Amino acid sequence: MKKYSWALFWLCLLLCTSCNVSPHNKPENETKKSNQIQIGMSFDSFVIERWQRDRDVFVSMARELGAQVNVQNANGELATQKEQLEYLINKGVDVIVIICVDSDGLRDMVQKAKEQGIKVIAYDRLIKNANVDLYISFDNAMVGTLMGQAFAKEKLQGGKVLMLSGSTKDSNVPMVENAFLDVMKQNRISVLDIHHADNWKPELSAEYVSKHMDLVEQADAILCGNDDIASKVVRVLAEKRLAGTKLLVGQDADLEACQRIVEGTQLMTVYKPVEKLAKRAAECAVSLAKGQKIVGEDVVAIPNGDFTIPYVGLQPIRVDKNNMDEVIIESGFHLREDVYLNVNLPS
Repeated sequence: MKKYSWALFWLCLLLCTSCNVSPHNKPENETKKSNQIQIGMSFDSFVIERWQRDRDVFVSMARELGAQVNVQNANGELATQKEQLEYLINKGVDVIVIICVDSDGLRDMVQKAKEQGIKVIAYDRLIKNANVDLYISFDNAMVGTLMGQAFAKEKLQGGKVLMLSGSTKDSNVPMVENAFLDVMKQNRISVLDIHHADNWKPELSAEYVSKHMDLVEQADAILCGNDDIASKVVRVLAEKRLAGTKLLVGQDADLEACQRIVEGTQLMTVYKPVEKLAKRAAECAVSLAKGQKIVGEDVVAIPNGDFTIPYVGLQPIRVDKNNMDEVIIESGFHLREDVYLNVNLPS
């Protein structure tokens, strides 16, 4: 009997030992996942067409570098963006990348993230008076200069311009406007009026045009804050049989804008190679998460109100019908058949 009892005892002991898994002995892939770099990305909204491209390129590049990205969309609401940033801070991500709704409204959230040891990148839009670890964008003053020069090259000296800009809460807007106005002053081009579309809503610009046709008729040219605004404005002009009679400029190189340029209803757009921006931002985010400094010939220090912060500025490119193929199509930004959809393909 004892022989059987001892046999049963050792059998039970063996079974219990084989079933016991220490909570510290996690599967290899689970441990790897817990050590993975975590990046939070909070977008203003996806109203502007290009933001989806920025998101996709950033996420893809970050994954290649071994990071996981949690994307949030604030839908243009500051309160919502603050809630999302609070969530990312509580989640304990390594880095937060912010495309801010309001350049003046997030200093407290940046400070809170920094207090938790989280690195913060201001992406494409400056967050004022905030001690961010990096501000990465395009040279927005150059964007305004390129827009103004496009009008000047059309011998608009002594002419009149209407400005339909973006949100005043976007720190890029005054940079673009001031540079544009400098070119207007240099070329004796007068500005009839400046309208700002809250939260970059293009329908507000279209509504303004509909209600101020007297100014539109006086204007020789119209600056549109981006190509989305230009799209809505052109539709109103078409209804009034004015499409193509006013020189129009925009930025972002949206597909519809590129189509209008080759068709002749928009003069130019400013192409900002978002692939380069998003990839560089992803590389910087991963470097910051690893405790590395952002270095390179493209890194400079700029004042940010109460702080001096690292800044990476990429160069924008003017695009018109003369360099559409070279800049937009050869880069793969848009397909040739899509750009020339409504016109005969050039030989």
